[in-house]
Amino acid sequence: MIPVDQLIVQIVNGLVNGMILALVASGLTLIFGIMDIVNFAHGDLFMLGAYIGTTAFLTTGNFWIALVASVLTMAVLGALLQVTALRPLVGRDPLTTILATFGISLVIENYALWQYGPVPRKIPEPVTGHFQLFYVEYPWYRIVIALMSAAIIGALYLFMKYGKHGIWIRATTQDRVMASAMGIPVPWVHTVVFAIGAAMAAASGVLFGPTVGVNHAMGFDFTLRAFVVVVVGGMGNLGGSILASIFVSLLESLATIWVSPAQAVIVSFVALILTLLIRPTGLFVPTPK
Repeated sequence: MIPVDQLIVQIVNGLVNGMILALVASGLTLIFGIMDIVNFAHGDLFMLGAYIGTTAFLTTGNFWIALVASVLTMAVLGALLQVTALRPLVGRDPLTTILATFGISLVIENYALWQYGPVPRKIPEPVTGHFQLFYVEYPWYRIVIALMSAAIIGALYLFMKYGKHGIWIRATTQDRVMASAMGIPVPWVHTVVFAIGAAMAAASGVLFGPTVGVNHAMGFDFTLRAFVVVVVGGMGNLGGSILASIFVSLLESLATIWVSPAQAVIVSFVALILTLLIRPTGLFVPTPK
């Protein structure tokens, strides 16, 4: 029999980790849903955003200024990457864009290693202190991360639903040709979407950096986990990715009751395999009537 307090602690862990993962996966889902690009560099944008955040923090001494600086910098970098490296590949074989984003990933990772070195860096937590959660001292900052992740995703949802440019993005998702015929500048919509995706990756990196430290190889793990979430939630399905992030994180968190955290990661890959076998379109995609 599992103690109730242990179960509740692991559920809280799963929900918090799920919101962090949802923020990373949302940007990846948005890029795929609008541009049909499988962005293998997304985790490295997450990593580079975290490094830019550490640099900005050392310069300003303020975590929140560092967060904003990283988000704006990565948004500009994301737009430049889309215009220079990805826009010329629109309409080509999907394998071409996969190889292009994989190449961008390698460039970013090696640049980070050259610029910042192999020693991990860490940003101090802007919110310190703990509260008693049964038998553990749980950090307030992890709750702050979850709430801020939810706020950013909520802001993205409102922008997509009610903002003029958000409506352009949704129209482009449904039918690019018709959107272009209606006067929507589709190439620039793609640029804005990639910039938003890069900005969300940067926000994730800066928020998550104080909990684990920042190193040049951290992007690969988040790319892998984000792809698991995107497939389980449904490719291009923003709401599905959020639900899948929480679902997968809860599975991993509950699995740590019986196995080590390193072994618990296997659960997410089991979920991925079962999803591909049973429901390839994703667990949280509505069934057509």
